[in-house]
Amino acid sequence: MNQKTIQTDVAIIGAGTAGLYALREVRRANKQFVLIDKGPLGTTCARVGCMPSKLALHAGAIQRLQQNPANQSGTVDADKLNNTWAQLQAQRDFFANKASNMAISAAQDQLLTGTARFLDPTTLEVSNNGQTTLVHAKKVIIANGSRPAVPGWLDPVLKYTVSTDELFELKELPPSIGILGLGAIGMEMGLALSRLGIKVVGADLSPAIAGITDPQINEQAIARFGQEMELWLGQPTAVSLAEKGVLLQSGNRQIKVDLLLAALGRRPNLDALNLQEAGFPLNEKGIPTFNPHTMQITGLPVFLAGDCTGSKTLMHEASAEGSIAGFNAVQNHPVAFKRMVPLGIAFSDPDIFSAGASKAELDKHNIITGLAEGGSNGRARILSEADSLLHIYADAENGTLLGAAGMAPHAEHLAHLLAWAIQRGETAVSLLQMPFYHPVLEEMVQSALQDIVRQLPHKPAWPFGLAPVNHH
Repeated sequence: MNQKTIQTDVAIIGAGTAGLYALREVRRANKQFVLIDKGPLGTTCARVGCMPSKLALHAGAIQRLQQNPANQSGTVDADKLNNTWAQLQAQRDFFANKASNMAISAAQDQLLTGTARFLDPTTLEVSNNGQTTLVHAKKVIIANGSRPAVPGWLDPVLKYTVSTDELFELKELPPSIGILGLGAIGMEMGLALSRLGIKVVGADLSPAIAGITDPQINEQAIARFGQEMELWLGQPTAVSLAEKGVLLQSGNRQIKVDLLLAALGRRPNLDALNLQEAGFPLNEKGIPTFNPHTMQITGLPVFLAGDCTGSKTLMHEASAEGSIAGFNAVQNHPVAFKRMVPLGIAFSDPDIFSAGASKAELDKHNIITGLAEGGSNGRARILSEADSLLHIYADAENGTLLGAAGMAPHAEHLAHLLAWAIQRGETAVSLLQMPFYHPVLEEMVQSALQDIVRQLPHKPAWPFGLAPVNHH
């Protein structure tokens, strides 16, 4: 076996979002590096995540607008459907190729293709088609992402099962699809496929969809989206092989589907890195223990970033973690950074979102919930979205904003507004002093904030939304 050796300052495993942001910081410090990736290049977001799922949702929205109400037969034009899917794949390839080219451009001749495993915390063995490279690095960044979880109990039906990674490689879409797992991605793909004309049945052991922790918003979302796809919630679903498909059974319900989509979450790509044998401190899930403010693995000159941390598998978190890991990998002493408030959005149209602390996390605290309903918002009624709902959670004593959750059209914008306000420590009173135009969905925020202020023990003397000029 051929073998060569590389000495470098920083070795980065993974050329996805986290790895590329880490590389940016290493290059800024003019340190030597090697970027290791087994391929194919292109981030999870671009190839199989954020971008293709949003393309599918957009295609579904267009299809829904073009539907002829007179055609109630439920038949689907297979040629048109598959042509739409092919166009989506071509657009997806644009994003994936762009991400791939970014990695090649950033790493240049320091891109090492192959599969990495640790011999010790700063020595890596990289294998590729019989060629082995030993990499000795002063610091290492692990940013090699995640993959879909496909549990063993699906083995009997694997012939008719695809993961969320494999879905976008299908050349043709079937008339019916079952979805196991109704988190954000399961709901997004279920709704997109349903709007494209496919019969969709979604199942989840949880009684909640899209990761919603607020019971009222969950109830409203189920009522809304249950009109578009069949939802089996709160009970186990058994799968078995049927003729040319899969039989789904839950309680007294059963249905045969042509294809099964496993949307059961993602698992970190850490199991092939030889971490335990190389001396890494691991938790019960096999993930190295690390400081989320420095991204440093306990006691080692090694950093973790992105999906492989097993925590928030979101692009904006991966870019932040990659930046922190890359910056600290070139310092003598790691710097602890403040993390952003949590922000999650399902682009379900109407969108579902959460910002800051969740209802479940806050239940033990003394909070006030501000409520706003779409039926009382002019813009929501104009958009035929009167079932929109917004909750803002605030400290019961001083009205400091702690979290928010909701379902509304284009709620991606409300989500950002509220996440920024929460991170900046705004109170219901201070945020009400900002301008609110009319008629806009943001007036739902105004209404919820007013609801909070009405419940505060110490109310301001001046009118809602106004502040006196300070005279000196």
